[in-house]
Amino acid sequence: MSSLFDRSRISPATEARPYEVFSDRHSKPVKAWVKGVPISDRARRQLLDVAGLPFIHKWVAAMPDVHPGKGATIGSVIATRRAIIPAAVGVDIGCGMMAVRTTMTASDLPDSLAGVRSDIEAAVPHGRSNGGRRGDRGAWGELPEGPAAAWAGLQPRFEAICEKHAKIRRGNTENHLGTLGTGNHFIEVCLDESERVWVMLHSGSRGVGNRIGSYFISQAKREMERWSVHLPNQDLAYLPQGTSLFDDYVEAVHWAQDFARANREAMMAAVVRALRGRSDLPEFALTDEAVNCHHNYVAWENHYNENVLVTRKGAVRARAGDLGIIPGSMGARSYIVRGKGNKESFCSCSHGAGRAMTRTEAKRRFSVEDHARATDGIECRKDAAVIDETPMAYKSIDAVMAAQADLVDVVHTLRQVVCVKG
Repeated sequence: MSSLFDRSRISPATEARPYEVFSDRHSKPVKAWVKGVPISDRARRQLLDVAGLPFIHKWVAAMPDVHPGKGATIGSVIATRRAIIPAAVGVDIGCGMMAVRTTMTASDLPDSLAGVRSDIEAAVPHGRSNGGRRGDRGAWGELPEGPAAAWAGLQPRFEAICEKHAKIRRGNTENHLGTLGTGNHFIEVCLDESERVWVMLHSGSRGVGNRIGSYFISQAKREMERWSVHLPNQDLAYLPQGTSLFDDYVEAVHWAQDFARANREAMMAAVVRALRGRSDLPEFALTDEAVNCHHNYVAWENHYNENVLVTRKGAVRARAGDLGIIPGSMGARSYIVRGKGNKESFCSCSHGAGRAMTRTEAKRRFSVEDHARATDGIECRKDAAVIDETPMAYKSIDAVMAAQADLVDVVHTLRQVVCVKG
C-alpha cells in the first residue's frame, strides 16, 4: 500500500543536498533539514498543509528539530506574501533564549550547587499554582523596580491594543514580566568548552502573549468562516494584508515579542543579582559575549528580492554573522552558534533538539529513576513532575546539529551544571 510520504515523491536530487525535499500535487515544496533525524508522518502532513496555502513564498523550510504542533509545525519557517497565519507563530509569542558569559570559571563554583539553584528559584518566580490566579507562585505579588520600569515602557502600546481588542487585557500581564513559566522553559548555569561560566535562560511572553495568540487565532478562524474559506486544518486560518485584523495582529505580535525580550532581560538581571549576593562566589562581571534571540516570532524580511512576512515557530534567524542559541535538554549540551546565511532555509536554524515524543508518552515510558540517571551530575529537579522534560523525551542534539551543519557554525558548546525548571 503506497504512503502519502512514499520516497518516490521525493526529488532524486535531494540525495546530494543537505536537506530533503518533498511535496504533493497541491503544495509548494518543503525543504527539510532532517537527514539523520526522525520526522513523523504527522509533521510531514502539517508541513504539506502549510505549503499548500496560496500565499506561500517559494517553499516551506523545516528545521531538524521539527515536530507536530497546533496548526503549523514546530520547527517550521514560513514566508508569506500578503497574509499571515497567527498559528504559525503560536501562542508563546516571542519565546526565545538569552545567554551571557561571566568572568567566572568552573573553579569559582562551590562544590555543592544546591544553594545556587535555591537562590535562583527564590529570585525568579517560576511554575504555576492556584490556576494562575491570585497567589500564583509564577507571578509577582508586588512588581519589583526593574520589571516595573520595563512595564512603564511597554504599557502605552498595550493600552492602545486593548482599546481595540478588550479581551486581551484580561488576566496576568505586568506581574509576569521577569518570570519563568512552565513546560520547557528553564534557567541554567553552564560551563563552556574552556570551563567558563555562563547563565542561560529560555522564556517568552507568558500569559499576555498566550492571550494575544489565542485571541487572533480565533479571530482568523471566524474570518475564514465569514469568507467560506475551506482549509485542510482550521488552525491554519489566516489574516489577509489590507484588513484591520491583519494590521492589529502585526501590531500586537510585535508588542508581545518586545515583552518577551524584556522578560528575559529582567530574569537575567535577577539571576545575576542572586549570584552576586552569594558569599561563596567571587566578584564577577558580565562579558560582551551575550545573545538574546526569539524563536517563536514574525518579522518583515527580504528573501529572493521580495519583501515577505517570515514566521519562525521553533526556529532561530541565522543570517551570516547572526548569533543564536540552540539548547539540548535537561541533560544534553547546548550551543552558541553563528549563522551562515543559508538562503534556502530563509536564513534560519533549529531552536533546540525538538521533542521526540509527547509529554504523555514520556511520562508513561520513563521513571523518576530514569530521569535521575539521565541528569546525573546536574543540580536540578528529579521528581515525577518533570518527567515530561527528561532528556530521553527529546531528539539527539548531536544528530540535530549534524543535520544543520550548512546553516550554522558552533561558537561555544555549553553543558549545564544547574537547571531551574518551572
